[in-house]
Amino acid sequence: MTDEILAFVEGKVGRLRLNRPKPIHALNEAMCHAMIAALVAWRENPAVGAVLLDHAEGRGFCSGGDVRAAAESGKVDGAAARAFFGTEYQLNHLLFTYAKPIASFMDGIVMGGGVGIALPARYRVATERTVFAMPEATIGLFPDVGGGWYLSRLPGRIGQYLALTAARIGGAEAKALGIATHYVPAEALDGVKAAIIAEPQQIQAILDAAAIPATETPILQQRESIDRLFAADSLENILAALESDGGDWAREVLAGLRTKSPQSCKVALRLLHEAAVRTDFADEMRAEFGIAAHICQRHDFIEGVRALLVDRDNAPIWDPATPEGVTDHMLDTIFGPLPDGEAWEPLRL
Repeated sequence: MTDEILAFVEGKVGRLRLNRPKPIHALNEAMCHAMIAALVAWRENPAVGAVLLDHAEGRGFCSGGDVRAAAESGKVDGAAARAFFGTEYQLNHLLFTYAKPIASFMDGIVMGGGVGIALPARYRVATERTVFAMPEATIGLFPDVGGGWYLSRLPGRIGQYLALTAARIGGAEAKALGIATHYVPAEALDGVKAAIIAEPQQIQAILDAAAIPATETPILQQRESIDRLFAADSLENILAALESDGGDWAREVLAGLRTKSPQSCKVALRLLHEAAVRTDFADEMRAEFGIAAHICQRHDFIEGVRALLVDRDNAPIWDPATPEGVTDHMLDTIFGPLPDGEAWEPLRL
């Protein structure tokens, strides 16, 4: 166990509180194991009627996974990175399939690995402080932790837009897109949690009563442009559409997109295309683990983490440097099967 996860029962509710504030509660393998242990114990405990997932202190819910450690592992044999991703994805799947209601409070920053633990919850509460993003293409990774599943099910081509651009959206936008189930003022959260702890069987009614209309939704104002310009499953065609548009918004999006890893962008597009037709979340996690196992030792992930999180020069040198350089053969290798005995499997408990 680790003190970076506070796991305890309060009233008839299991409390899972992220408690690693300095890196905005970025998940490491020990934290994932601790959450798994608590969830498994509460699953058969009749005294626990629901689970609340939030953060104990600090300015955000969860900034992601500990990708710096994963990148260091990728420089050698990648074994520690694969162990981390494997455990993290088992946690994601356990949350997704958990029978008892879970409410995640997505207050503040919710990115990457934070998305992976927040979105499986039956109730997902956003606030005016929520900042939601899947920024993996910025560091040479891809939208994992179930990102393929969630993003491919958003309206129109918004999922592709979020996956490629790493765009940040607010809590009202998250509610409007269905990412969040409720939009609640941050000042009301303590009272909401206390009410749920007192009467967990009334969780739906409590959240419904506390919710307010989600009115600030600028992403919906760009819905037509997003659906039109991100309509292709080819990165080259998306870039061409943005280039030919000529508008200020398209020009700004294009400039940002050109800073992302071409390999990551192509992986994301293929992942979302395949994830859209999957019917089993375990199959999604199995596929994403295979991609992660391959990509964690490739140049772009190691270089992206160096440039954005270690040296912080914000000047990654991608290889291949262009979309055209990312061949179908390269993608087939990244999406290829793992050796016998190395494929991801859900927890068997």
